[in-house]
Amino acid sequence: MKIELTPTSASDEPTLSRLVQLYAYDFSEFMEWDVSAEGLFYGGDPLALCWSEPWRHAYFFRADAMLAGFAIVDERSRLTKDPEVMDMSQFFVLRKYRRKGVGLACAAQVFDLYPRKWEVREVAKNVAATSFWRRAIGAYTRGEFVETQWDDARWRGPVQSFDARG
Repeated sequence: MKIELTPTSASDEPTLSRLVQLYAYDFSEFMEWDVSAEGLFYGGDPLALCWSEPWRHAYFFRADAMLAGFAIVDERSRLTKDPEVMDMSQFFVLRKYRRKGVGLACAAQVFDLYPRKWEVREVAKNVAATSFWRRAIGAYTRGEFVETQWDDARWRGPVQSFDARG
């Protein structure tokens, strides 16, 4: 399977917006979100700054040229606002492509784009995501990462920190 990471542009907003709805659907299990009367998930808009701020970047994942997911990354820590630390803001792989190496390959490609310090956060209840990120980051860093449990107003859940420069 050929796995590719491609940057998005503002013209991709409708497609990315639809994928964000699927991402929100998956998260509704942990966050107890409901849909609106129109059948849409609302909340924060992860796309709002994707193409207007130079520190936010969105990418599509493709598997054999088919859309397979997306990532939104920020060039600053969500936890400390440190501009030297990358943050994996959102990461989503369509269920069809999970456990087939797409997520692992795309995570590594994203990390390679930004060779610096990283933080990856998971919602505490999302144990599958925590397991995935431990595997992905562990493979990428050969086990050289630190996991911290956060529990304050900034974040509640595990955070993996590592340096992608090595």
